[in-house]
Amino acid sequence: QVQLAESGGGLVQAGGSLRLSCVASGSIFRIDAMGWYRQAPGKQRELVAAITSGGSTNYADSVKDRFTISRDNAKNTVYLQMNSLKPEDTAVYYCNAKYRYTTANSWGQGTQVTVSS
Repeated sequence: QVQLAESGGGLVQAGGSLRLSCVASGSIFRIDAMGWYRQAPGKQRELVAAITSGGSTNYADSVKDRFTISRDNAKNTVYLQMNSLKPEDTAVYYCNAKYRYTTANSWGQGTQVTVSS
């Protein structure tokens, strides 16, 4: 199993920045792609950004050019740099790790991001 621990959420004014971190532990060798999802009240969980083991990235259209996902394999950590934050970015952000050769994956406990207008 892989355990994921997120940090870095908080309250920020519109236009501000935050950086989320997700540290993976346990069966690290099983991890292929990692990503960030978010869930706002009353809405479904949605993909924000993902990065493969080879470094390829993809983003939701709503965050392109504002958010950047990166990965430090030596530290077993994935980051989400969020700039130009908007009130509609308010949500609980979850880290996700997808395993190789299987559809299984792990989730972190989530970190709250609140953007005030």
